[in-house]
Amino acid sequence: MGQKSRRAISLNLSFDYIKSGLKCRLYTYKFGLKIAHSFFKGLFLPYVNKFIATADHKKAYEILLQDDFSMREAQRLIDKGRLICNGNAVSEKNAILCGDVFLIDYEAEPKGLKPIFECESFAVFDKPSGVLSHPNGRHCEYSLNDEIYTLFGRDASVAHRLDFETSGVIVVGKDRNSTIKLKKIFENREVSKSYIAMVQGKIEREFTIDAKMDLANNYDDVKMRMQICENGKSAVTKILPIRYFDDIDTTLVQAIPLTGRQHQIRLHLFHVKHKILGEPLYGLSRSQIEKILDKEMSEIERILTTGAPRLLLHSDEISFKFDGVEYKIKSKFDARNEFYNLVNQN
Repeated sequence: MGQKSRRAISLNLSFDYIKSGLKCRLYTYKFGLKIAHSFFKGLFLPYVNKFIATADHKKAYEILLQDDFSMREAQRLIDKGRLICNGNAVSEKNAILCGDVFLIDYEAEPKGLKPIFECESFAVFDKPSGVLSHPNGRHCEYSLNDEIYTLFGRDASVAHRLDFETSGVIVVGKDRNSTIKLKKIFENREVSKSYIAMVQGKIEREFTIDAKMDLANNYDDVKMRMQICENGKSAVTKILPIRYFDDIDTTLVQAIPLTGRQHQIRLHLFHVKHKILGEPLYGLSRSQIEKILDKEMSEIERILTTGAPRLLLHSDEISFKFDGVEYKIKSKFDARNEFYNLVNQN
């Protein structure tokens, strides 16, 4: 069975469905004469329907427990409508089931990405550009979760996120307790991060950008876009030039975020008129942004529009203290040469 058929599992119907103000996608999966319905936000999430049991007057949660799910996981799966019996979603954990039972489950399909650092509690990956930290509903066929679940199991999770097109170091907790601890470290800003970016124009000296920001409140704007605003949240980024390339009029910089706002480095550099090459959001029209997000823009058009085939921003180094031990992990990706080559070859 090919990748597409494994993902879709005889997908034979897809149409928009509006519920509670949210746009969902209704999928119908066909198993011979049996039809199972489930709601998913977006397209082609890596979920499959798996036969797990033939029930004979057994409670729903018991079937999931015997399939090695915890009670908490069983409740979550039932609440999300992912347990199907005789073509109908099971809504109560104590429901008595009779007949064939299927589970709509995430199927990891790894591509072989390995951690660049690993200890007993966590691992660190060098995330490639164009890979989601966590699956979302926008045409997601692969994410870092495919690697995480395969290597460490379902209790493992990313401790923070990197934007889809941002590459670089990302920390993954191997179990729930480690993930909770790591997330708290990030939330408390007890982490130092350093990024590498290729930006437009010449930067000759170190400077700091101190500009408050918040989510754009223009309802006609792209929902994920941020804006500089006086009443926004404090955001501070330190910029240090590494090298100016006069042949392509760009500067390779080190960007150190002293706060942790969404799109902080990207928006700050755009704000001071040194936009990151390949930037898919800032400085573009809504139609251009949607074309990029929906993968409808060719590579040549993307280069002509943004200056590069991808966002030239890389998470280069991260350091923090965990369980009394100081960690400093550096990316193995050569951003300096790779970014220059991406721009220069075009």
